[in-house]
This record gives sequence, structure tokens and C-alpha cells, in this order.
Amino acid sequence: MSERPVDRQTLLDGLPPVPSGALAEAIGALIRRVDRKVIVLDDDPTGTQTVHDIPVVTRFSVAHLARELQNATPASYVLTNSRSFGRDEAVALNREIARNLRAASAQTGRDFVVISRSDSTLRGHFPAELETLQEELGQSFDGWILCPFFEEGGRLTIGDVHYVAEGEQLIPAAQTPFAADAAFGYTDSHLHHWVGQKSDGRIAPEQITSLSIEELRSDDWALLAEKLSGLSAGSVCVVNAACQHDLSSAVLALLEAEASGKRFLYRTAASFVATRAGIGPRPLLAGSDFAGRHGRGILVVVGSHVPKTTEQLRHLLEARRPPAYELRVPMLLDDAARPGHIAEVAARVADHLAEDATVVVYTSRELAGGAAAASLAIGRQVSQSLVAVVGSLSQPPRAIVAKGGITASDVATEACRVERATVMGQMLPGVPVWQCGPESRFPEMPLVVFPGNVGGTDALAAALDRLSAAAD
Repeated sequence: MSERPVDRQTLLDGLPPVPSGALAEAIGALIRRVDRKVIVLDDDPTGTQTVHDIPVVTRFSVAHLARELQNATPASYVLTNSRSFGRDEAVALNREIARNLRAASAQTGRDFVVISRSDSTLRGHFPAELETLQEELGQSFDGWILCPFFEEGGRLTIGDVHYVAEGEQLIPAAQTPFAADAAFGYTDSHLHHWVGQKSDGRIAPEQITSLSIEELRSDDWALLAEKLSGLSAGSVCVVNAACQHDLSSAVLALLEAEASGKRFLYRTAASFVATRAGIGPRPLLAGSDFAGRHGRGILVVVGSHVPKTTEQLRHLLEARRPPAYELRVPMLLDDAARPGHIAEVAARVADHLAEDATVVVYTSRELAGGAAAASLAIGRQVSQSLVAVVGSLSQPPRAIVAKGGITASDVATEACRVERATVMGQMLPGVPVWQCGPESRFPEMPLVVFPGNVGGTDALAAALDRLSAAAD
């Protein structure tokens, strides 16, 4: 398969035809038969971008996890935000959650399956997080399942090559800006090679297999399940997918294998979660879904620095011209200058919100630091400064839009003090909205969790238009 950009339609036209017929009913029957609660460990809050009416918890004591295992929802998300941490901190966090989850399962008698949800553009602590979970969960796993497919964001895996859609082109993931990430960069789009690279060669080529699109579109699930049943500890299976049918076919085969007693540890993007948990689609949230909310004004907080976010921010500022304030990164990294700079911006933001206006706070687009550890540390300092602005508010906004996964996580957990939120649904494809829980600083306030790498140029402006319409 090509490691060069390819025409999307040409590549898709060369694949076998997509079989007709829905698989949701068969998947639902197998979910009931397997009867394992889906627990999603999400390394940033954007993983909720395909589900609705599902809880997200930011606390993970044994008691908190026991409650999630016992609730009636098909899945529960545990927000780890580990993508913002260094490797050792991420490993320690996953170790603690795994031990507590194991204890909660023993306490409640409820079985579970873990999905380690991470970035559809392949950034994150792989394989360290899965190695830790495998060690601590106390289960005998018959392999890892790797599925970064995310249709809503244009992330497709074809011929074991992972692509990112840009217009009519499919760009091999290693040729996108995401692959240049200082902390999680990589140089190969072929997922067998990517696994070898990220594992520093510990996972050998012969330990990696795939479910091809040709196999998934054969609708021979018995054969697929047999292939999956042949996996053994230490193996990795790449799931190819170019549409929902491919994903559903893979999930059906995986559930067949689970029903026969197999256990897998999953590393996936967001699309997999909804299908594995049997959560069907729902229309996008409309302006009416945000009507009647308390508070004044709408606050937009932009921390993500990926090019797509910068493009969307520039379009918003030029097209809508809302009051906007820049937090300048050099001043945020200066211990003497930082407090006054944050206080000045926070005061102006509060004034605009009191007038029921929409106001934007964004960090300067240049981020210093090249090494992984330095980049993560700078990112944390910048995010903490955004948290300080939001945390200074004495009155709730009608809604907050947080642009960027780390930004959204910190705004939710630290500034808004959310312990348990409910995913309302999606405002735009791939853009989830949480309703803050009653324990939070701003109960019932919508928090738009806007991934940095999702949406077209006008997406941020479109989200604001929809929220603003609710007030008209």
C-alpha cells in the first residue's frame, strides 16, 4: 500500500464492495451474551466523541469504579488525561487504575473489558500503557487489538497503512503534522512497522497480524473469529477499516471470540468504543438542546497548537470578531510575569461574560521546546494558565468551549472541578458535549470538548453559532 498521499475516492473504489445489511442486532446479541462492562480509559476527553448518555468520571478510587461497574450504562469512561504526562507518570496512573478496577470487580462480581482509548493520529503512550494494564489487571490476555479507525475525523486504515483525510486526499499518518509531535512522534504509517518502532523492536513482526478489509467484507465471521481465536499472549492484531461496516464486522468477530472465552486488551480510537458497547448513532445536538441554561456569556478557551486549531481560531477571529485575548507563552513561562498577565486577561474575560458576550482566550501559537519532556512540561504550564483564567470566574458562563484535549481535560477537572459528567452527544461530527455534574463548580453547564485535530476551517465558528442560537 502506498506511503504517499493518494486520492481518497480512487483508493476506496479499489476495495471490495461493502455488503448490504446492518450488523447492530447481531452485535447487540453478542454483547448481552459476553456480558462484560466496557470500561474506557481515555487519555484525553475527546474520546467521548462517538457516544451519548454515557458517564465520564475523573476519580478512580475502588468505590468510584465499583459504582461504574454496577451502573446500567453499557460503558463508562475514566478520564486519565495521560497524554499530557511523561511516560513514567502515565504508567503509574494506569497501574493505579488497573489495580483499583481489579479490586472493584472482585467487590462487585462484575466482569469488564478495558479499552485504552487514544489518539486516532497515533499519539500517546503506546505500548507502555497496554503493558502496564496487562501486568496489573490480573487477566490472561490473548493479544492486543489495535484499531485507530475514526471515520468522523477521516482516519482510515487500509492495507495496514493508517491515513488522515485532508479534503479529497488521504495522507499517510506519518506525513502529517501529528507525526512530528515532540513527545509522540513517529516515522512510519504502516501499523506493523509503527508497532515495531514504538516498542523499540520488542514486538517482533511475526507477533503482528491483521484483519484485512477483504476479510471483513467477506462477512465470514466464523472464519474471522477463528483467526482471532488463534491469537496468543504477546500478539498484536491490526484492524483495517474504511467504513462503519468494516468496524462492525471486526467487532462482531471479536465478540464471537470473546464469547468463546478469549480476552483481548484494546487500544483504539473513539469509533471502536461506540460499536463495541452497542451505542447507536444519534443526531447532532441542536441549538434547542442548549436552551434555558443558566449563566451569562460563552467562554472559548483555545490551548491546542496543532495547525488545524490555529486555522480554525484565525477563521473565528476574522469572521466573527469576538473580543479575544492572547495568553503569551513567553510570559506564562516567566515566573515573575505570569501572575499579572493571567490576572489582566481574567479580569477582561469576566467583564465580557457579565455582559453576556462571547469571549475568546487563546495561547500564542508558538510553543517552545523540542525534547519530549520539555514539550510536555511547557504544555502543562500553558494549560495551567488557561485553568487559572477559567478558575477565577465567580459566575458561571452559559457554556464553555475548550479547544484541545489536554485543555479540555484540565478545564473540566481543575477549573470546573468535574468528578462525573454525562456525555450529551455531539455538537459537530467528532465534537462531544459534556453536561457538568451536580458536584462541579458550574452544575449542568455544557462543556464542549473540542478536539484540536477535528473539523474544517469554520468548525469553531459553527460551534459558536449553534451555542449562540440557543440564547436567541
